[in-house]
Amino acid sequence: MGGVTRQAVERYMEALNRRSPEEIASCVTPDFHNEHTSVAGTGLRGRDAYRAGLVDFLADFANLHYEVEDMLIDGDRAAVAYRMAFVHRSRPVLIRGVFRFRVRDGLIAHRVDYWDGADFERQVL
Repeated sequence: MGGVTRQAVERYMEALNRRSPEEIASCVTPDFHNEHTSVAGTGLRGRDAYRAGLVDFLADFANLHYEVEDMLIDGDRAAVAYRMAFVHRSRPVLIRGVFRFRVRDGLIAHRVDYWDGADFERQVL
């Protein structure tokens, strides 16, 4: 199971870095739950809603790139510490955070994103 989980998470992270809404959405289940802990983040449910939201997200976070710092796999669960770099309104931003994933049938079924919204605000305001 851990090999399937690792492959699903790596595929998802690579898709994020290619910044294609269709490719990213193809990595998640139809009932995908995207959960954010930051006040600045927006959660949602469903692959179609996620795909639709990616268009604005990728436009607002130009040149988005995730660097994986660490990945822990436990059965169908994974945790990924990351550095997210992007440009927001002409300002370069670097955020560190952690994703928690639950994988089902080789796709991401649930993602929880932990990052500091105040750090984002300090860099863009």
